[in-house]
Amino acid sequence: MLNLIVLFFLLPFMPVWIYGSVTEEMEKSKAMEVACHDRVWSVCGDKIVAQNNSEERFSNHPARKNNVFSLNDYVLFPVDKALASGVAPVRKNTANDMTLWAGTSVAIDVESGTILHYDNGRKRTQIASLTKIMTALLVVENIKDLNEEVVITREAVNLPGTVVGCPRSGFCAANRMYVGEKVKVIDLMKAALMNSANDAATVLGIYTAGGDEKKFVSLMNKKAESLGLKDTHFCTPSGLEIDGQEDTCYSSAYDIARIAAYSMRYDIIWKIMRTSEDKFYSTDGKYMHELKNTDLLLGTLGNSLGGKTGFTPMAGKSLLMGATDTSQSHKIIAVLLNDEDRWGDMKMLIDWAFRSYEWE
Repeated sequence: MLNLIVLFFLLPFMPVWIYGSVTEEMEKSKAMEVACHDRVWSVCGDKIVAQNNSEERFSNHPARKNNVFSLNDYVLFPVDKALASGVAPVRKNTANDMTLWAGTSVAIDVESGTILHYDNGRKRTQIASLTKIMTALLVVENIKDLNEEVVITREAVNLPGTVVGCPRSGFCAANRMYVGEKVKVIDLMKAALMNSANDAATVLGIYTAGGDEKKFVSLMNKKAESLGLKDTHFCTPSGLEIDGQEDTCYSSAYDIARIAAYSMRYDIIWKIMRTSEDKFYSTDGKYMHELKNTDLLLGTLGNSLGGKTGFTPMAGKSLLMGATDTSQSHKIIAVLLNDEDRWGDMKMLIDWAFRSYEWE
């Protein structure tokens, strides 16, 4: 009888005591509980602080010390070195749950790392050109002068899929880049992030790593590891999968959301991603290349901070966007992977997030 009484009192706390040795379904269940109920956490360094009703719920927890819990022990997705100001999103009692068509989706608060929406968010899957956010991040962190001159290589020009001047293989609407052409790093970043150009991303990776694409991919994976990401392994700077090794090229909606949130410390990345169209010239002025952003939601969402599209036949259609509330005080990252209705779903997800949460 005593055992039953003890079990009765312990059972409500079991979802937050277990971490690391759970199945994918249990992980999803716990994350949904964090995202969808009134148990919201403010992340401060490597600790989390209970907010609102969660404080009352855990007031007698044996591990509680001054209302602070170990992040690794009590949160499914630890956020290392989160930039928190003590303000965190709290879900409104009137908020409804969210259902999307995406194969996997996530929305997080940029500053605190709080999960706002979660649906199978740690599923490992191909993310296609969303990879280019990590590529741009490493470029900014490793190249001091973005006006440095880069020579276009043959291996980059011969890549399939979207390249500068060609929105898809076999169809070119403007000038392609030429072997031996010299362009600036900043212009290649524009082509990679706006135009989703595989050639530009590959050249950036090779140049940043001193001429070795594999070395750059190693830098990508080391960066992911340093950010505490557990479901990511990059294969190329562009996001193109390697033939015969497709299952080794993956990330997750949650991991790429965290990469994007981290990248917000570099304004140049997001300034490029919210630019609708541009053009650049080779450094000798001989060639001009037109760029159009592949994100069709730019200009239609007043609170958009920029976004990145992705597509390969294996990854499906994906979309990542940053957005802010009307006061421009709070930023979120939303990610949809493998979503045939990514434009409609993204509008719905961003609107739902700001309607369903208030920051306290």
